[in-house]
Parts: sequence; C-alpha cells; structure tokens
Amino acid sequence: MSKFKAVFGGIKPVIGMVHLGALPGSPLYSAQDGIEGLVEAARRDLIALQRAGFDAVMFGNENDRPYEFDVDTASTATMSYVIGRLRPEIAVPFGVNVLWDPMSSIALAAATGARFVREIFTGTYASDMGPWTPDAGKAMRYRDRLGRQDLALLYNVSAEFAYSLDQRSLPDRARSAVFSSIPDAILVSGAITGEAVRMIDLEAVKKVLPDTPVLANTGVKHATVAEVLRVADGCIVGSSLKVDGHTWNAVDPERAAEFMRLARAARGG
Repeated sequence: MSKFKAVFGGIKPVIGMVHLGALPGSPLYSAQDGIEGLVEAARRDLIALQRAGFDAVMFGNENDRPYEFDVDTASTATMSYVIGRLRPEIAVPFGVNVLWDPMSSIALAAATGARFVREIFTGTYASDMGPWTPDAGKAMRYRDRLGRQDLALLYNVSAEFAYSLDQRSLPDRARSAVFSSIPDAILVSGAITGEAVRMIDLEAVKKVLPDTPVLANTGVKHATVAEVLRVADGCIVGSSLKVDGHTWNAVDPERAAEFMRLARAARGG
C-alpha cells in the first residue's frame, strides 16, 4: 500500500489548512496575544474543520511573512508546542509545512507525529525570498534518520511566490521529480497563496502521472471544487474557508461545512 493511501484511504482527500498566527521572531508576531493566543486561534480553526468533516488538516506558518529558507528554530519549536497542545483534540490525519524549509518541516513532523509533509523539495527558482534550490535527497535522508520512513512527502512542483528557472514544461518537471525523488504525491499550485491552479496545468500533470496522486494545492473554491476533483486526486484548501474568503481571517464554520458538502457531492458521497 502506498504511503498516500495509508494516510488518506481510498478517497480523494480534502485537506483543510490551520494557518497559525505569526510565530515568535517573525515581524507580524503579536506579543500581546502571545503563545496562548496562537493555541486558541489554532484550536478554533481545528474544531471548525473537523466539525465540517474535512478528511485531514495541515498546520502551516503562512503568517510568518516574509518567508525564510532556513527557518528560525523558535518558529519550528513554537509550532511543535502548539500542535502538541492540540494533539488530544486532533481526530483526523494531520500534516505540517514550515515555509519554506524542508528540513524544519520534517523535523516538526517527527516531533509531533504528523502523517505527511508539504514542501518544495525539488527545483531551482527565482523567488521573492531570493535564489531557491531545495535539496530533496538531503530531506529524504533526514526523514529516514529520524525514523519516519512512514512519513508521506507531498511535493509542490510549482512553487508560489517564485518562477522556475528550469525551462522544462511543468508536466516534464513533475514526471522527472517522480522518477528521481520518489514523492508520495505531487502538488500543483497557483502563483501565490489563495490563487487558483490553472486547470490546464492540473490536467497536463495528471495526464503524465496517471499512477501518482496529483493534488490541487491552492485556490480551490466552492464554485470550482467539483471541477478540480474531477481531475485531481484531492485538494488542499485554506483561503476559501475563511471569513469573507480572506486568507488571514479565522475559519468560517459555515463556509467550511458548505465546502465539504460540495466536495462530498463531487466525490459521489
């Protein structure tokens, strides 16, 4: 059984984002709200997503703008603390993503017992954060040294906030990543957080990877989830679930419940 199927079963999973507030050491961190504020905000979002029936959740540090490639140890430690506080309340498989640091993401997964990690593991990019050259081999070997061979790695092959310097087509880059780096799933993204994946890109990647799970990673909306799930093997959603559809707001329980109603209908129940 593949790691992806071991985590998500036989369905096309819909993964809801728990966007943590800005962490200590990052410019937007609120010392007034403190660590307890981070825990309580994450708890509210987690409860809303689970009550809405999401298949899995993922904890990410989207508020730690501007992002880093070598993430501050305090960020990873705080994420571990927050997730640890919430572990007794997590009733679905969960994953983690420490933007944009594969090593920190894997370390966090090992510390918290996360089932999957989302990251940019491969490629060469010009980005808002500067030159970007992740090392999949180093990250995968780190995962194994930490005893987490069971950890599913979700490879985002179209990095947000960046332009690929690899002039091969997106389908060719995705196909090559599967051959050379052994991902458990491939993710296709829009240009920035909350921006929709182009259906032509999603369809092209899935066409060349019929036997590899391919998920839409950004910008899936209530109006498009049925079309996305017609092609993709699942999706990750955050902004569409928030109050007023705004990325930095809290999860709106009604929007989340309606999204999952539409997703279940698209999957046939």
